[in-house]
Amino acid sequence: MKKFTLLLVVTCLALLGMSALADMSTVQIATDTATLGRGADSMMTNCRSCHSLKYVRYRDLTSIGIPKPKIDEWRGSESVDNPMLAVLADKDALQSFGIVPPDLSLITKARDGGMNYLYAYLLGYHNTSNGSVDNLIYPGTKMPDALGISSATTAAQLVDIHGKARDVTSFLAWAADPHAKERIRMGYYVLAYLVLLTSLLYLVKRMVWARLSTSDDHLTSWKK
Repeated sequence: MKKFTLLLVVTCLALLGMSALADMSTVQIATDTATLGRGADSMMTNCRSCHSLKYVRYRDLTSIGIPKPKIDEWRGSESVDNPMLAVLADKDALQSFGIVPPDLSLITKARDGGMNYLYAYLLGYHNTSNGSVDNLIYPGTKMPDALGISSATTAAQLVDIHGKARDVTSFLAWAADPHAKERIRMGYYVLAYLVLLTSLLYLVKRMVWARLSTSDDHLTSWKK
């Protein structure tokens, strides 16, 4: 019984540890409708001219509570089942920048550091000594300072830009794993089921071995 109790304690601690690890990040993203809506708006306003979200369809935006009229405004004449592609064609981007801007669908999964990398990158723009703008996280990047942090002059502007960076990061984290909440919720149900099943199997094992022990005792007594 002590071993079984220890097993349950270890399982509970593992569940608590998983929850704690999920909260350990430099940027604390949010999954509420307001934050994701602001992030989507920033993405469409500041990023979509060059970057695509080829694994996200306009229809998917309804799942995070973005109103249909807003989605219709963004998609224009495109179908709701179309992916969210960049306005700038790849060949034009290649001609203008010498490189095709990366698709952002999985950007928080594809980069080392994930969400923290993206957040730091957006806030990493600064003015150099020669008067140009560069990025501390990715020196020599071709991407301009989309949020304008290098030109911010007041504390209020900096607070606003940090908020926008968090909103965009939250939205792109959702885009990389739209079913994360459902998957995590299902994972807890599965773990609870496994704990319950282990408990039942342990009780069955105790019953079976108790009967076998009783039978052995009777057999020993009969032989004597």
